[in-house]
Amino acid sequence: MAGQLFEFEAPDRFVAGTVGQPGERTFYLQASGGGRMVSVALEKVQVQALAEKLDELLDEVRRREGDDSAVPAAAPRELEDVAPLDAPVEEEFRVGTLALAWDGDNSTVLIEAQSATLEGEEEEPATTEFTGDMLRVRLTPAAARAFARRAQRVVAAGRPPCPLCGNPLEPQGHVCPRQNGHRGLR
Repeated sequence: MAGQLFEFEAPDRFVAGTVGQPGERTFYLQASGGGRMVSVALEKVQVQALAEKLDELLDEVRRREGDDSAVPAAAPRELEDVAPLDAPVEEEFRVGTLALAWDGDNSTVLIEAQSATLEGEEEEPATTEFTGDMLRVRLTPAAARAFARRAQRVVAAGRPPCPLCGNPLEPQGHVCPRQNGHRGLR
């Protein structure tokens, strides 16, 4: 059965955001434009990796193109989006795989978020075509920089990491493996 493709060429808005309190947040990518809105759930590490790799991709394009590059060195202030996710946040699918590409012909970034395959669900071995759901978004380099900047802020807004082990700190402290299981750092 073929999945659904949610495609946004130059969306009105494409952001990473969360619902819930730190430690219990659910992370989303949300795209809107043309009178429709799509929200897909993903893991915090996926948001972080997407932001990092997006910046790396844009830096590499900028390095290769030199002074003629359409890629800004930093996110333009006028594209900064600090608003919460648009409501209602209704999850279309959970992301399994993310992909990034630079389209040199159009000077745009292509981001694809593919749905995760359910446990026990096998893809047809004879086909190489993806059959799950997919969110495909095409962004200008400036919009991509703004997305990455916001995504990094969203990830950083969670619980601070333990300076010893890197695991998230709870308000009451945590059992730190670097302290042999003793409770530490409040």
